[in-house]
Amino acid sequence: MINKQTLQSIISKYYLGVNESVKWEIGNNALSIDFMTPTKDVIGSVEAFEFPIEGFHKLAIYDTKKLSNLISICSGDLLLELEKNQQLYTKLYISDLNFNLSYALSDPLLINKVGTVNEPDYVVEIKLEPEDIDNIIKAKSALAGVDNMLLTTTYNLDKEAVVEFIFGDESGHNNKITYQIKGSIQEIDMKIPFNSDIFKTILQANKDMGGGTLKLSSMGLMNLTFSSKEMELNSEYYMIRKAEQDF
Repeated sequence: MINKQTLQSIISKYYLGVNESVKWEIGNNALSIDFMTPTKDVIGSVEAFEFPIEGFHKLAIYDTKKLSNLISICSGDLLLELEKNQQLYTKLYISDLNFNLSYALSDPLLINKVGTVNEPDYVVEIKLEPEDIDNIIKAKSALAGVDNMLLTTTYNLDKEAVVEFIFGDESGHNNKITYQIKGSIQEIDMKIPFNSDIFKTILQANKDMGGGTLKLSSMGLMNLTFSSKEMELNSEYYMIRKAEQDF
């Protein structure tokens, strides 16, 4: 059995509104999911260390939104069961006290392979506390129509190294919001643009994890990690910079 909210949390961390087709890899009662956005600007993984299906299985989830819609009508604890036709898993059965649902699994060959990431040297590492995550989401939401986010490294008024999250339009006279976080910063005067929409979506999907860590390379790769002992979940994201400079 698995709680409905836990299963929804796992799915939200890889789905991000765009990642429909993934493989669920199950082994030793753990679940691992690798994913890559259609635009290939985010690669990541989600791990759940207590998953209620025994054995070793690879399940091809072709339409995550449909699966989420099925789960949404359930409540409480869910029973998950599999149906297999020869060597291929064809059905995922989901049931609670009232509903018995059937989700059609796909052929794993139809799921695109996820790319790999060559880890760079990171020159920035900051902690994202729950308050920081809430504030960054608020800042982005206040400028919802603009997808620009500039990460800069500078000094605050106390001469402490900080990362600035700058949300706003490309024109200098238009609206901007700046939010600062202190951390381990080895390089000052970096200015790297990212897509604020996908960044906000990642933060929203991981609000239940109790904070996370952001690392940044001078080449423009961001690494986000979240871990929850209580939920027995890990999630990780690699996000590349925007190709153009909008500020």
